[in-house]
Formats: sequence, structure tokens, C-alpha cells
Amino acid sequence: MASQFLSSEEYDERAHQLYNEGRFDDALSVLREGLVLYPVSVELHVGEGYARLAREEYAWARRSFEEALTLDAEHEDGLAGMGETLLRFGQVEHARKNFRRILELGYQDDVELMLQVGRALFRDDLVEDAAQFFDIAVQQEPGSAEAVSCMGYAQHRAGEDDAAISTLRRALKLDPDYSEARIYLANLLYDKQEYEAALYQFEKSSPEDHWDELGIWRLIELKKAAYRLQDDDPDLAPWQAQLEELNSEVDSIDEMLSEIESRVMGEGDDDSDSKGQLELFGTLLAEMRDQKDSAVNHSIVTRTGDTFVGSWDDILQEMRDAAAGGKSLYEFMLSEAARVHAQTGQRIPTESAEAFLRGSADAGVLKILH
Repeated sequence: MASQFLSSEEYDERAHQLYNEGRFDDALSVLREGLVLYPVSVELHVGEGYARLAREEYAWARRSFEEALTLDAEHEDGLAGMGETLLRFGQVEHARKNFRRILELGYQDDVELMLQVGRALFRDDLVEDAAQFFDIAVQQEPGSAEAVSCMGYAQHRAGEDDAAISTLRRALKLDPDYSEARIYLANLLYDKQEYEAALYQFEKSSPEDHWDELGIWRLIELKKAAYRLQDDDPDLAPWQAQLEELNSEVDSIDEMLSEIESRVMGEGDDDSDSKGQLELFGTLLAEMRDQKDSAVNHSIVTRTGDTFVGSWDDILQEMRDAAAGGKSLYEFMLSEAARVHAQTGQRIPTESAEAFLRGSADAGVLKILH
């Protein structure tokens, strides 16, 4: 076979390309073939570790990274991969030790590596640790909108909303086309009830920039209020079409992110970085969607004329209580969503109170007054 004459570097390059295309099984096959010929190749063991991580085969990933670090205890990508794997096993201190070793070895100037480690820590809710690596990335490359925005996300997770807003605005000055930061900034402004500023940011995005329904619902609501638009206004059509596409393609946010991840990872050489950003952004959007908006009162009216006032969660609970039946909130949403789907053919999301109520409004079973 011709592949027998490939060098270990060529095996690694082929596997890396397949990995970036989201073809993890194929990448793993190439790596395993390469390791038969080059069993002491550190790069191939590291590559296998990341392929295993992508396939959620954490025990096998750990073994691969251990093999790599046995051959080269100071391999920076091996240390990062091992740290991320250890986090999956809940071994936080051991993971931190691996990440600290990267800094001790002097890899602070590797901005992508700093962001990779920061995202891994961030996804495990180790915000303070993540912020340290994001801050290093910003110091090394202050003109990187990606690094600056990651710092803003960490500030928001730490409860420093004003600082997060300022940081995200700085990121957008560096790269006005960085839609991820703009959408997140718009959502933050919306949560602070700065609706005019939120609409300004939302309107600078396009429907295709949105990977989650939350921002689109909010933009539609703000445009209708600001410009007194009706539901069938042509200006809303592209946004409603994107909302319908998202609703029709997925049953949950996790499935949606998985589909987009595969699409993003097939577009270029920076796809592994895009995957990390996607995972981080998906986590942040999910958290924003799940946060209780106890400081904001909304009001809705049903077809039967019943009015409910309060936070999204309060309204959902009142509707459930009014319907009785002893169901949990989630069971209530599922049963109502099934009933509406049977009547109208339209799906209603059930991942949060806000998503459920906005989806119900889109289906015409209730009206959001405020």
C-alpha cells in the first residue's frame, strides 16, 4: 500500500485535515495506521488523544495522552489534551497541574493554546482559572477580537456584567464583523433592559449569524416594539425564516450545536479553533437562556383571555398551576408542546420557560404583551 511509505508527519497532517472536517473516525483510522509504523511518534499519540476526545472516548483519550507524555513530558499539546481529559474525569487539581506546566514551560506566547486551555476550564465552570489564560492571550495579542471577547465572556460568568459589556464593545472595535461577540453583547444589553442599545447590536447581525433562537426572538420583539411592525411585516420575514429553520432542524440546543459544529469544521484551516469557540458560545447562550429574569416582569394573555404576569419562570408555573394535573413544569411544557404540534404542526421548544412561551406566541396560542 502506498500509505506505508508516508512519514509520521504526513500521517499526522492527513489526520489533522480529517479531524478539521469533522471526520473523527477516519482521522482515528489514519492515526492508528501511522502508529503501527511509528509507535514512538509523539504527534500521532497526541492526535489520537484529541480524536478520542472528540468521540467522547475519554478513557482511551487519557491513555493516548499518557503515551505521548511518557515519550515527551513537556509536549505542550499533550499537556493541554491531558488536562482537558482529566477535567472530564473530575480530576480538577491534576488538570490544573498540567495547565500550569504549560505556563512554566514558557508557552504564553502561543495564543491559540492559551485560548484552548481557557475554553476547557471555562466549560468546566472554572471561571477564575479560565480568565487567567484568556488574560494571557489578550496580553500576548491585544488586537485579537477572539481573545478579548473570551475575556468578556469570563467577566459575565463572574457576574461582572458592566465590565463584560465594555470588553465586548472593545472586541467589536477590533473586529466589527465578529458576530459572535455582537450577538452576545446584544443579549447582555437586553438582560439589563437596555433595549434600544440591544436592538442596535442585534440589527448589525444577519439571520445566518444566529445559531440559537434566543437572539432572534428578542430581535423580532424589539423591532416590532420600536417600529410598530405587524407579524407579517416583510422586514421580519428573514428572521422568522431563520427561526423556523432552527426550529425544524433540531429538537434541542445540543443537537443544533452538533449540526453547526460539523458544518463549521468543514470550512477552513482554523476549524478546530472555530469548534472551540462554538462550544464556548453554545455554553454561554444556554446559560443566558436558563437564567431567571426575576428582576423583569412580563405579561402574556392566552386565547381564553387569561392573563399572567411575572418572570418567564413565574408565568410558566402559574400556567401549569392553572391547568392542574399534578405535572412537573417540564412535563407540562412537553404535553402542551405536543398538543400544539398536533393542532398546528408547529414545534414549540421546551428547553426553558422563555423559549417555551415565545414559541407558544409564535404558534399563536398566546400573546406576549410585555
